[in-house]
Amino acid sequence: MRFSVLLLASALTAYSQPMDAPWFVSNLYPVLEKANCRTCHVTDGVAGPTNLVFPDAEASDAEREIFGLQLQRWVNPKSPADSLLRRKPTNRLKHSGGMRIAQNGPEEKLLEVWVNYLAGLSPQELLALTPPTPKRRVTAAETLRRLTHSQYNNTVRDLLGDASNPAAQFPPEDFINGFKNQIQGQNLSPLLAENYAAAAEKLAVSAVRRQAKELTFCKPTGPTDGACREQFIRKFGRRAFRRPLEAEEQNRYGRLFVAEAKRGNNFWSGIEATVEAMLQSPNFLFRLERTTNQKWKSYARASRLSYFFWDTMPDEALLTLAQAGKLDDAAGLEAQARKMLANDQSKVGLDEFIGQWFRFDRVTNQLKDRRLFPMFTRELALAMNEETRRFLHHLVWSNANFMEFVSASYSFVNADLATLYQFPAPAEPFAKVQFPAQSMRSGILTHGSVLVQTSKPVETSPTARGLFVREQLLCQHVPQPPPGVNTNLPEVKEDRPMTNRERLADHLTNESCASCHKLIDPIGFGLEKFDAAGRYQEKFVAHAAQGREEAKKGKVDLELPIDISGHVAGLRNSEFQNPPQLGKILSESDACRACVAKQVFRYCLGRTETRADQPVLDHALKAFTNSQFQFKELMIAIVTGSEL
Repeated sequence: MRFSVLLLASALTAYSQPMDAPWFVSNLYPVLEKANCRTCHVTDGVAGPTNLVFPDAEASDAEREIFGLQLQRWVNPKSPADSLLRRKPTNRLKHSGGMRIAQNGPEEKLLEVWVNYLAGLSPQELLALTPPTPKRRVTAAETLRRLTHSQYNNTVRDLLGDASNPAAQFPPEDFINGFKNQIQGQNLSPLLAENYAAAAEKLAVSAVRRQAKELTFCKPTGPTDGACREQFIRKFGRRAFRRPLEAEEQNRYGRLFVAEAKRGNNFWSGIEATVEAMLQSPNFLFRLERTTNQKWKSYARASRLSYFFWDTMPDEALLTLAQAGKLDDAAGLEAQARKMLANDQSKVGLDEFIGQWFRFDRVTNQLKDRRLFPMFTRELALAMNEETRRFLHHLVWSNANFMEFVSASYSFVNADLATLYQFPAPAEPFAKVQFPAQSMRSGILTHGSVLVQTSKPVETSPTARGLFVREQLLCQHVPQPPPGVNTNLPEVKEDRPMTNRERLADHLTNESCASCHKLIDPIGFGLEKFDAAGRYQEKFVAHAAQGREEAKKGKVDLELPIDISGHVAGLRNSEFQNPPQLGKILSESDACRACVAKQVFRYCLGRTETRADQPVLDHALKAFTNSQFQFKELMIAIVTGSEL
């Protein structure tokens, strides 16, 4: 990045000129943007916990002006040259992101201008200069959410008594922000619309053939029995749309019912056509998230509760509470949330959340070299997911300290996993077992489900394992590698044996790679004593590259000592020597605790958090902390705090 001579001259002369927030937006802010400072210094960035958080990409100039003035907290008024705001980005003081602004260059001169200006502002002057924070409005996209495939399956099961899971044939859903239920990824493609139409037809036909009890609200006296028809449309429509039908909707479906009943000379023909039509309606496929319609607000709240806690439609009791206005105050909402969590259906809802958060799909889709890992089968992969599922269920439903999810010295394994982990087989499948001290296992980071998905077919990947911690457990976004960067590691040869730490050394020194790899690789190194299938390995087994002649002589494997020390950049006192120490650091980390709250928020609301959501997150984190980290209290705090 180069600045013109005129720009540099302007910056140098600005020392004697009065600065202001618009100057920052026009001159220094573009420098910081081009230096990619905002990549890490955002709410979900690696440097988010430092509290130096850039405005959103779409922020207004007013918001950027406020940000520029708030940088004063990193300025030393007595010695501006020693300010963190100057020394960190230039790497004069060790900076996890490396040198972002070249020392003694024109960009640093612009930075010095602003540092000196801020150093000269008194608190009163700063307050007078800071404009009011612009208010953000909730977008229309936040009012409706499409049913996810699991919600669709569960809803038609409870609505029609049909457990055929038709959504299994729908196009796969994308993971966005770590989940499949995010609003920004819920567009209705032509292919999905076709699938909905086909599924609606099959479901309606099947329900009528079975004369499903969910459809028999009355006994008709003829094909177009008016009273019975109206009762069916009103009751079934209320359940399908999760709120009462409007008069116009009642009449429209009534006309469809009569036309099809006459055509088939059968009351059930009218039911079939009505069910099929309702299952294709946006009122069924999408659920109200927020609405200005006062008549429907309580019903929208009931849907959010039900799809969050149960992953399915509201039952009759919940719809009745909505009708009576029992969900319109904090006390009623919390009481119902606690009641729903006591229902076994909430275990199904929890399964969907943890399966997405910890990416169980990656485990079952993993491919491993069968010559090196013959024990890794689909059955073992499913057992790995089941271990993590039962472990997390134990923490949630026993009201244990949920932060043990990264530090617990126990788990739940079957005989196959016990063999893999080199434990004695449990007395019964998935019984609770204590980790032997020498096993180095601690929490989910040493579960097979995590170790397998963060490895390659042949070898481990410290980078992928460190990235898992950053993104899933700290809620920090790590940028993709720059275009054109060679991400391949040096080849292991018999005359050049190297561990993964040694092979990744270039990534930690190469300027184009180091800024990100310094943040993730040192975490992954701590898990290197677990191979690509999740087995413990005292030595690193390097599978040397072989030519034809070498292949004839047999495979050459090289055993090397493993250094599993590391640190978590950005967390204080984060150096560790083994996985249990890493787990303890994370379990006691404010960033990890806050991330747990953010993950629940994102799943519940179907979007990432914004600054406007901070009060909800603060409320939820406080409830989580005060309860000694009981996960159920966090869920209740998120849903109640975001509703009212």
